[in-house]
Amino acid sequence: MPHPLALAATLLVASVLAACNDGPALKAPSPDAPMSTARYLCQQNKTIVADFYDGKSSVGPDGRPLPGGRVVVQLSDGRKFSLPQTLSGSGIRYADSSGTFVFWSKGDTAFVEEGSSQTVTYRDCVQRR
Repeated sequence: MPHPLALAATLLVASVLAACNDGPALKAPSPDAPMSTARYLCQQNKTIVADFYDGKSSVGPDGRPLPGGRVVVQLSDGRKFSLPQTLSGSGIRYADSSGTFVFWSKGDTAFVEEGSSQTVTYRDCVQRR
């Protein structure tokens, strides 16, 4: 005959395990869904909406790390860019392959540089909460 204390402990463990299994199974987020979205208000009432996506980092031929993230940037002038993350000394930098369109983000601020002269076209952008 089982000991009453052992039987009570077994029933307690079984009820705790059953309670943990109630509800739907957790689903992983869709790989097409952004990790986060930030909305920025810039000088001259310009705006930027940035959807940030995670990605797998790798190592370049020279041994430097290559970030794997990307951002989809929507500008208030109607243009939209999908940019890979690039190396940065400070903040997070995203750029097209020619480096003529660059989106920088650091903390709750951001800016956009365009053209071969890297003219800042969206400046003093602050994230709206």
